[in-house]
Amino acid sequence: MLVRRNRWKTSALLLLLAGLCFSQSASLPIEARQVADKLACLCGACKNTVATCQMLGCHYAAPAKEKVVEMQKAGSGESAILEFFIKREGLKALAVPPNEGFNALSWTMPFVMIAAGLGAIGWWISRSRRATVAAAAIPEIPAESLPSNVQEQLKKEMANFED
Repeated sequence: MLVRRNRWKTSALLLLLAGLCFSQSASLPIEARQVADKLACLCGACKNTVATCQMLGCHYAAPAKEKVVEMQKAGSGESAILEFFIKREGLKALAVPPNEGFNALSWTMPFVMIAAGLGAIGWWISRSRRATVAAAAIPEIPAESLPSNVQEQLKKEMANFED
C-alpha cells in the first residue's frame, strides 16, 4: 500500500513538472512564426531564427517575437515587419541573405567552386592518362641497333652517371 502511494505522488510530481516545462516557451501564431522564421536571432549565442531560438530568456528572440506579433496586430504586413528589422539591425537581421548584389555570390560561389573542382579533377585525370599512354607508346630501342659512335657516347655517359 505504501509503494502505491509513492508511485501516485511521483507520477503527480512528474506531470506537474512536465506542465511547467511546456509553459516556458510561448507559442507564436502561424503568421507570426512565418515572419519570425525569416529573421535571424542576433543574441550571439545561437545560429537559429527568431522563431526557433530555444534559449530561455534570450535577450533578442523574445522581444523580437513580441514585436512581430505586435506589428501584425497593428496591421503591418510581412514585408513591413522585415523592413523594420532591416532598418534597425541591417541585413544581418535576415536569416537568409537576399539574392542581389554582392550577396548573390553567397548563392552562386558554391556551385562555381564545385564546377571548378570537378573540372580540375577531370583535367588532372586526362593529363595523367595521356602521360601513361605516351610513355607506353615509346618503343624500346636495343643498344645494339644504334650506330657505334652513339653506343660509345652512351657508354661514356653511363660510366659518368654510375660514378
